[in-house]
Amino acid sequence: MDVAATQGEETVGDLLREWRRRRRVSQLDLAIEAGVSARHVSFLETGRARPSREMVMRLSDHLGVPLRHRNRLLVAAGHAPVYRERPIAAPEMGAVRGALDKILAGHEPYPALVVDRAWDLVAANRGAGLFLDGLPADLLKEPVNVLRLTLHPDGLARDLANLSEVRSHLLGHLRAQAESSGEPRLADLHDELAAYRYPGAEPGPARPYATGDVLLPLRLRRGGAVLSMFTTIAVFGTPLDVTVSELAIELFWPNDEATAALLRG
Repeated sequence: MDVAATQGEETVGDLLREWRRRRRVSQLDLAIEAGVSARHVSFLETGRARPSREMVMRLSDHLGVPLRHRNRLLVAAGHAPVYRERPIAAPEMGAVRGALDKILAGHEPYPALVVDRAWDLVAANRGAGLFLDGLPADLLKEPVNVLRLTLHPDGLARDLANLSEVRSHLLGHLRAQAESSGEPRLADLHDELAAYRYPGAEPGPARPYATGDVLLPLRLRRGGAVLSMFTTIAVFGTPLDVTVSELAIELFWPNDEATAALLRG
């Protein structure tokens, strides 16, 4: 009889195998890294043995499993989930909100955004109005998805001077993120964005990068000028809450002095 606990039809062995294959790690390599035998890993995946709570956590660490999916593994193995998922407005999240507020305010007048695991907008500073002003109401209904806002034909795409390059980069990043995270929502979002068509302005293939290129800028037309910006993305370093682990802070920086002067003005 299969001793693996299930969540519906979901077994801990199936989930472990899925994450191991997603990370392109063999049973032997995982066993060596986790300090167990390859036979034990095989028994866990086939349901001939059930992992302890500590073993689930150890294997999850070595496979880089996101906190949300570690909870799924624990439940499938018959254990209680470890990581809570609090709303950002919860009292316990006060320190997190305080840090986000300081980062967003401190980055002004340059734009800054906070997004969740599906690229839905969580917070933004006043500088982000550069992206949001004048867009159709349908795209600004909550939850506002930042990637949809960028690539939708009625969104920022109509004002991007380098749409082909930005589109190629974002779709490639989103595809890789969907594969590494195991999130169906990201795969669905990728397929939606990839299907967008731009009547009268269909983006061609992304141009080859020049040897002198350092960063891929976002080149946005505003008020008769073209603003050139690049981004940095930050995450919390030691999250123990699912919500916190899935937050990302995207900061936009001027790529030249002309853009910096326009943003400051």
